[in-house]
Amino acid sequence: MSEIVNKVALSGIITIDLEDLIPDRKVSFIDIFGQLFQGLILREKDFRVWVKEYEWSVYTEHNVAVYCSSDAVIPTWAYMLIASALRPHTEHVFFAKPNALPALVAERALASVDALQYTNKRVVVKGCGNREISNHAYVLLTNRLVSVAKTVMFGEPCSTVPVYKQRNK
Repeated sequence: MSEIVNKVALSGIITIDLEDLIPDRKVSFIDIFGQLFQGLILREKDFRVWVKEYEWSVYTEHNVAVYCSSDAVIPTWAYMLIASALRPHTEHVFFAKPNALPALVAERALASVDALQYTNKRVVVKGCGNREISNHAYVLLTNRLVSVAKTVMFGEPCSTVPVYKQRNK
């Protein structure tokens, strides 16, 4: 009887799991609309009182999107006040509508990935996992990998979909 050989392990393929790269944090949204006078105007004095008295610790280590759901003109300093109030509890604050938050979280997390470590490597970007990862994250990672990797694939090392193959130079 011949020995069973794990060809996948011997192939030199590197698997990247976006779940490992993008931290899993609770997601929260702060809509400034509730702080507007008659839903139209932000009154500085009232807003500052709200920021001072609000219990910001409920957002500890959350990804927080700050936005306004109305078309009211909100001064930039209002968003800055909220960010400064949140900073002791989380550094993961974004100015974004709720549907844009996953993309911004992915961009921040993937900005620290050193793509050069994948130079001339065969890379598989894992496709299945325990949580939802935005398509934006896959596109962003692929964009970074195609400039250095020999091949980029999607799926699992035993069953991949080819995405990119470096041309011979």
